[in-house]
Amino acid sequence: MHPDIRMCWKWSSASDCFLLLCFIIVAESVPIDKIKVSKVEEPEVQASPETQDTGLYYDRYLREVIDVLETDKHFREKLQTADIEEIKSGRMAKELNLVSHLVRTKLDELKRQEVARLRMLIKAKIDAQQEAGIDHHALLKQFEHLNHQNPHSFEPEDLELLIKTATSDLENYDKERHEEFKQYEMLKEHERREYLKSLDEEKRKEEEAKFDELRKKHKEHPKINHPGSKDQLKEVWEETDGLDPEDFDPKTFFKLHDTNGDGFLDEQEMEALFTKELEKIYDPNNAEDDMMEMEEERLRMREHVMKEVDVNKDRLISAEEFQRASEKKEFGETDPWETLDEQDLYSEGELQEFEKRLSNQENELRLKSDDLLKQREELELQQDQLHAQKLEFHQAVQQLEQKKQAQHAPVPEGPNGELRFQPGMNPAASPGHHQSQEQPVADGQSQPPQ
Repeated sequence: MHPDIRMCWKWSSASDCFLLLCFIIVAESVPIDKIKVSKVEEPEVQASPETQDTGLYYDRYLREVIDVLETDKHFREKLQTADIEEIKSGRMAKELNLVSHLVRTKLDELKRQEVARLRMLIKAKIDAQQEAGIDHHALLKQFEHLNHQNPHSFEPEDLELLIKTATSDLENYDKERHEEFKQYEMLKEHERREYLKSLDEEKRKEEEAKFDELRKKHKEHPKINHPGSKDQLKEVWEETDGLDPEDFDPKTFFKLHDTNGDGFLDEQEMEALFTKELEKIYDPNNAEDDMMEMEEERLRMREHVMKEVDVNKDRLISAEEFQRASEKKEFGETDPWETLDEQDLYSEGELQEFEKRLSNQENELRLKSDDLLKQREELELQQDQLHAQKLEFHQAVQQLEQKKQAQHAPVPEGPNGELRFQPGMNPAASPGHHQSQEQPVADGQSQPPQ
């Protein structure tokens, strides 16, 4: 199998998120008799081992596309003969026009699913921020790994975009991890200083002394062998493999640690060789040891060895590369490895700039919080006003209904249908009542009989 394709499967155990370098870096081709070609040409994607995420937001889409393309005989053969620049430039994408109909159909479905996923993410973000009038189509432009203008079919342009985007993103991934670690360290120091400011003088001195003691204790560790050096590998040979250090042999060592027997040491197989060295510095049970720093140390060790040994820069170490490295004079280097605690991870100026950005972010969040609180108060006031208006309207409706009922109330009558006067009733208001034309009698005078 071509080293590229092998990397896809080897990455299933890699811990540093470089799963899909088969589209990025191509090594020398292996003999044809070593290539395993499946007889099945249908795009039946076989289940692969659990893989760790590359850290790319389109990780699953990338892996699924590669799995489908590997099922096409024509594309697989072209990939085996392609050179590194042909793949990295995306020129391999034109071969998509020659793959089988079943493969294209499967790729079309994968793209539709990916576009639907991206749209769902955009909608969820907008809903969370309660923003209206957003152009979803415009937001899709931020996703550069596919052609968003054609959401229905997977075309050569999609493969070219996927290759180029993955190439750029994965090549910068270690750099981004280093930057994230630096931000983590500065935030940790910032929080420590802020905590000290909240203490009185006596307590502050106690905390400073405690911090200095833990830092000193962390530095009191055994010598760390240079990663990839003879001393470092011999220690693994003796303590991990249980073999006599006097019998150390690079060829045998390589075969022992090529755990899947494919003739290459991938990044995880290489990092496994540093476990003994890292255990000298870090213990999860110790308060002075930070496991985030341990992973940064592991990454630094792996990068150092890859830089020295990985000649063709395919992120795989072949048996030949390993053997050539063991023959160099640097292989016998005995200088100890400079650990993180011996380096200045950031300057005071960088920390101040970080704290300034952090303060600005906090101020922005505070302003947003105040604005949201103000909006909430205004909404509550509007709600109270609407409630009061509702009550007023309800009372007005009730009064109107009562008045309407009073106007249509029946007039009281006697037994024979005659009008019957009720106390408080205005006779003049009674139907059929005729007012007397005679003048009212003055007080004290009696009216003559009729």
